[in-house]
Amino acid sequence: MPRLPRSRRKAGIMTTKTIKVNYLARVEGEGGLSVRIESGNVTGVSLNIFEPPRFFEAFLRERDFTEAPDITARICGICPIAYQMSAVHAMENACGVSVEGPIRALRRLIYCGEWIESHTLHIYMLHAPDFLGYSDVIQMAKDHPEEVSRGLELKKIGNQIVSVVGGREIHPINIRVGGFYRMPKRAELQPLRERLLWAREAATATVRWVSRFAFPDYEHDYEFVSLSHDHEYPFNEGRIRSSGGLDISVEEYEEFFEERQEPHSTALHSVMKDRGPYFVGPMARYSLNFARLSPLAQSAALDAGLDRSCRNPFRSIVVRAVETVQACDEAIGIIDDYQESDTPTVPVEPAAGRGCALTEAPRGSLYHRYDIDADGLIHSAKIVPPTSQNQATIERDLFGVVSRNIQLPTADLRYLCEQAVRNYDPCISCSTHFLKLQFEETT
Repeated sequence: MPRLPRSRRKAGIMTTKTIKVNYLARVEGEGGLSVRIESGNVTGVSLNIFEPPRFFEAFLRERDFTEAPDITARICGICPIAYQMSAVHAMENACGVSVEGPIRALRRLIYCGEWIESHTLHIYMLHAPDFLGYSDVIQMAKDHPEEVSRGLELKKIGNQIVSVVGGREIHPINIRVGGFYRMPKRAELQPLRERLLWAREAATATVRWVSRFAFPDYEHDYEFVSLSHDHEYPFNEGRIRSSGGLDISVEEYEEFFEERQEPHSTALHSVMKDRGPYFVGPMARYSLNFARLSPLAQSAALDAGLDRSCRNPFRSIVVRAVETVQACDEAIGIIDDYQESDTPTVPVEPAAGRGCALTEAPRGSLYHRYDIDADGLIHSAKIVPPTSQNQATIERDLFGVVSRNIQLPTADLRYLCEQAVRNYDPCISCSTHFLKLQFEETT
């Protein structure tokens, strides 16, 4: 746990208070949090992730390189596209293949679908109840039926994009290394376009709606990290850049980032070497890539009172809504420009080597690295999900939020802590991807 220096603790009789949330609600997976206060000072904060490790990296060893997209998709039912896209890009990187044209456009389209459904799920079902004073979306729907209905319909449209392009809504089956098994016809995409016209308006209305919420006064000077592309808002490709001046290729990722084991969590913490915690996700993408948003998304953001950079994590719900506008707007453009092709994939022959890729999942940057042999067998795999990259920053936020609001009644402070965690839309199941086990034997 982070601890304050002894010099900052109050002298005299020490009184202690511990705030615990054994099970966090409205997040994906299982975890809790613990805050310790001694004599009016916060002395320890931990986000406790206690889901069992899932060992996907071990499952991938000795499997054929073409199997990676379908295996890794099972890591998350909400964001399977992100795992598939990182896997296919990494394998293509290892084999020296680059994909362009309609295949590349379709990859961006299916990523638009995942952003729409995932962001909408978080905004309406998981996060909005915090700002409106409800325990869950079921209670919220009684007083806000129109808004909840709008959210459900928006999510449905995102799922439909994934289904049409990917073959089904959950764990799509049409994505492969080199492209797709089948390219959709223009006639199949046109009904999506009609629905997306409504979705774009609904997403813009969502930005206006959430911008009126009351946001706690909290900002931090984060080091934002995300993909950054010279010509487009980042999904699949680009360089890794940060607000602290980092500008590296994806192949250099492990030279600058590392994972560490923390005793209180079964999720590894990812940090920047020699620089500590960093922040990935919508706020990072937005702050580093505002100029790459469509004019409509930029206008929606500025009209909602956002600056070109956002450093209040409680306002991340507004940023997610802006990214939903962006995804709807871009999806319409992709469909308008789509050219049918009888070639759904480019040939990819295995080659011994290492392949790396980083794509932008709804929650943030997702890194994959594979070592394969000349026959295409995977010898090692490394997967770094967004939540494990954000966990140290979440704990730092909790420390700051409690320190600034320590005068609140315990129940209110506990609720504010839960809300601070939900700002990140953590996917706890995804983060528990690997755990090093050490056995000590004595005789």
